[in-house]
Amino acid sequence: MTDDFCAIDFGTSNSAIAVPDAAAPGGMALVPLEDGQLTMPTAVFYLAEGPGLQNLPRLFGRAAVAAYTEGSEGRLMRSMKSVLGSSLMDQHTDIGAGRSVSFGDVITGYLMHLKRAAEARAGHAIRHAVLGRPVFFVDEDPVRDAQAQAALEASARAVGFEEIAFQYEPLAAALHHEATVDAEQWLLVADIGGGTSDFSVVRIGPQRRTRLDRRDDVLAHHGVHIAGTDFDRRVELGAILPAIGYGSLGPSIGGQPPREVPSRIYFDLATWHLVNTLYRPQRLAEARATKVNYADPVLHQRLMKVLTDHLGHDLLARAERAKIDVAAGGETRISLGLVERGLEVGLDAGRAGEVVADDVARIAAAAQETVRLAGLDPARIDALFFTGGSTGLKGLTDALSAAFPGARPVHGDRLASVAAGLGVYARLLRA
Repeated sequence: MTDDFCAIDFGTSNSAIAVPDAAAPGGMALVPLEDGQLTMPTAVFYLAEGPGLQNLPRLFGRAAVAAYTEGSEGRLMRSMKSVLGSSLMDQHTDIGAGRSVSFGDVITGYLMHLKRAAEARAGHAIRHAVLGRPVFFVDEDPVRDAQAQAALEASARAVGFEEIAFQYEPLAAALHHEATVDAEQWLLVADIGGGTSDFSVVRIGPQRRTRLDRRDDVLAHHGVHIAGTDFDRRVELGAILPAIGYGSLGPSIGGQPPREVPSRIYFDLATWHLVNTLYRPQRLAEARATKVNYADPVLHQRLMKVLTDHLGHDLLARAERAKIDVAAGGETRISLGLVERGLEVGLDAGRAGEVVADDVARIAAAAQETVRLAGLDPARIDALFFTGGSTGLKGLTDALSAAFPGARPVHGDRLASVAAGLGVYARLLRA
């Protein structure tokens, strides 16, 4: 069987998968994953009530997020890609009802869900896969970076893929865009998703589309481990958590200036894969013991309400929603009524820009470094291709466009361009 392959974009925030389809452009089609949607949130919800709990019943994607927001008993897992290359991969985490799973098993289960959807669409078993990967899973640590790819490959093999290839995600996006150009050009791809911001300088053109070996067309890859989930974290720390006590002061003792309350708990509260660690008995006891550090006891009460009612992921989701709401300008109100009746905070585009300014500057610097590594003058870049969910943030794309004023900005499909490009590469690889 010649069409027993697929292409998988396993993203920090969203994922997609493509399979061969002779009737589709380029011979590859994205698989509908939920209600006809071609992308699906990278999320798993382990149910902690109902029958058959020993079989680890779970929901995926939008259904997983909905179960969590509706208050179902269980454990929501998101941003699983972020643990690749870390010591968390082999650690077990509680999922309720006295059960636990390793983070590696969570990733394997999610990939199996994607594989089954692809096989249902193709009508036969799929044994080969091309997977996208960021330029760096782990910044400035080639050993851990290699471990991250090996861990993802191990999960892919565990679900039944026999032959696995990897391709850089920004290069995949370039291959997708190449189908639309009618002349040769130098393209800077900005793939800014949930976990990483990746860049590639690629020569594309109609005469190059059928070439499998594109090594001489790729001048540079570069990236940083800063992206959408970091923006969510900044927004939560900057706009939401001050109302829960972050950055507040303690009492003045012995005439000494008051000190800021301990911040570690708030940093963990604003990090997707660390939130659940705060619900463990030891961490709850530590949080209760910090009451003496607060001049305003109401702020500590709000913190304990968040921890005892397991509201951490809800706050992060509200930060993400607020970030999106002000992405193109304007302002929004963020309700914190679950923490305290009537409590809410505001966020406008100006404040959002302030809290993510350092991250945006580092991303823009990484883009400029990519072009420098390519040995090109920035003026040589013909087009700047945006893909990835975080490129919906106007302030970010404006900063990148300002760094390359002579390049034509092109906005691809924010959530599907990488998957489509991986499909192009998979088709060339299997030709």
